[in-house]
Amino acid sequence: MRMIDAHIHYSEIESFYETARDLAKVDYTAAGLAAEFKRSGIIAGVGMGVTEVEPGGFPDDSSANPMELDLRGGLPESIFTCVGINPLTLQSDGQLSALENALQRDDVVGIKLYAGYYHFSVSDAVYDPVYELAAAYHLPVVIHGGLTYSDRGLLKYSHPLSMEEAIMKHRDINFMICHLGDPWVMDTAAMLEKNPNLYTDLSGWIVGDNAKVNRLMKEQTYTDHFRRAIVFAEKYDRLVFGTDWPLVPIHSYIRFVKNLIPDEHWELVFYHNALRLFPKLDQGLKRLGLI
Repeated sequence: MRMIDAHIHYSEIESFYETARDLAKVDYTAAGLAAEFKRSGIIAGVGMGVTEVEPGGFPDDSSANPMELDLRGGLPESIFTCVGINPLTLQSDGQLSALENALQRDDVVGIKLYAGYYHFSVSDAVYDPVYELAAAYHLPVVIHGGLTYSDRGLLKYSHPLSMEEAIMKHRDINFMICHLGDPWVMDTAAMLEKNPNLYTDLSGWIVGDNAKVNRLMKEQTYTDHFRRAIVFAEKYDRLVFGTDWPLVPIHSYIRFVKNLIPDEHWELVFYHNALRLFPKLDQGLKRLGLI
């Protein structure tokens, strides 16, 4: 079965290097990613653009827009980008123009908002130009949801329910809340039920190595936390597989997610839904001869 990892990271972020080395025990390089894709049957990935100006600065107040994928070693052709937004610098000279220019590139398939990391509601007027561009270029908006990986985040801005006003206001845009909004997975499930322009990805539920994945797969309380929300929403056509690599080995995380999704829905969740959410991803893979 062909698969797409619709949520990875590929940026020079100090905490990603540390997590890859100390917790996930993965090779956070282009070669390491290619090896994991080959082992796991992943044909392509979507990287979430984020940058830090100073090591350890993520979320960095000074990062320019759009935030890109800048891991040393170059960008593999099978990796596409959701460019990241720093609302603190968005109104600076040339930043919106730079964003619009980026959206016209073949490798850019969406826009990423780091709710919670940056202390703005996604309904704040600062994001209005971003939504205008997303609508104009028919691109989805991906929003971080749930617990932040930095202790400098504010969770009131990354709670899924805080995002519904923007999602309802912009019905001409498809949105995706990352991580099923964990730990508020039932709130995200309820929003999936009533908002037809909302998707969610299943990434980032485990930070650790293969041994940790194996342990948590046996913890029924932990797996039921996610299974209850998935069954409640029953929107398998809007669940999108992702890993949050390098926070976890890809092949291990695939096993974890497969354990939660009925096998009759695997083709949708692991492959087709990403292509529907990201039309330019579908076009790009056809252009590269990967599908």
